[in-house]
Amino acid sequence: MGEWYQPLQHARDFVQVGKASWYGEKFHGRKTANGEIYDMYAISAAHKTLPIGTYVRVHNLINKKEIVVRINDRGPFVRGRIIDLSYAAAQKIDLVGPGTAEVKIVALGVAEKSEPQNDNRRTYVPVNYYAGNFTFQVGAFRDRQNAEGFREKLAQKYKNAHITTYDGGDTIYYRVRLGKCSNLEQAAEYEKYLNKNGFDDAFIVAE
Repeated sequence: MGEWYQPLQHARDFVQVGKASWYGEKFHGRKTANGEIYDMYAISAAHKTLPIGTYVRVHNLINKKEIVVRINDRGPFVRGRIIDLSYAAAQKIDLVGPGTAEVKIVALGVAEKSEPQNDNRRTYVPVNYYAGNFTFQVGAFRDRQNAEGFREKLAQKYKNAHITTYDGGDTIYYRVRLGKCSNLEQAAEYEKYLNKNGFDDAFIVAE
């Protein structure tokens, strides 16, 4: 309705521009990062670093369409993509056909619990998007032994080298991660360091 809600100054008005994608049937019915069951026909999204429960306004910079979505999952786990929309959300901004599009996302905050679910009347409580626990994904393997070998090699040089398990439905993936930062600015610098030192596909993940 032309009204913008933005975080307080201390949250530094989280805005991000990059490529959006969508995910659908392969993940339909499976648990999201916050424990909810993913429904491809509902409006939701996945982001690597924003707090779970955050609402963001997604602007399709190609056709100027926009939608408000709630972050309830982690991803997309592809470098260069900043947000994964549900199938239904992607349809609203004509993203399903092309598969990806340049977007701008503006964090709105978390919804007031007492507010109605109609987005036109909902108000938001600002949250600090720059504080939290951040780590870095540097590889993903289908073979646990290969993942363990890679982790052991990394542990000789890097702190907090560890493995997280992800069930992709048809395959179990063993994600190798390292490092730990307590704020997003520090994490962004460390990501650049990793990219320059042989980890071209390394990216930040919020824990």
